[in-house]
Amino acid sequence: MSGGSYNYLYCHVGGLETQRRGIEAMRDRLAGLETEGAPGAARAARLTRYVLIHLDLAEQKAQELADVWHAIEWRDSSDWGDDTMREALAEWQGKTDPTYD
Repeated sequence: MSGGSYNYLYCHVGGLETQRRGIEAMRDRLAGLETEGAPGAARAARLTRYVLIHLDLAEQKAQELADVWHAIEWRDSSDWGDDTMREALAEWQGKTDPTYD
């Protein structure tokens, strides 16, 4: 099998970003309802803000992992060998900060 072992996961980094405008619009709408005193709007607005914060963090981490995901996918699809995969992992490990693991 060539390519696609993980549905080209490394190519989809940034995938949730396509929903960002909708999430931001929902956050703004909920914030408006919050000022109108709608029950639950304040909490829903706050949680929607959390979604955006986590989206930013997830996108950052996915960007950092894209080369690793690529190497694993291509290794498991028999396009690359173990040595290439290990080189990609070693390179990634050398430039990441384990503080956030």
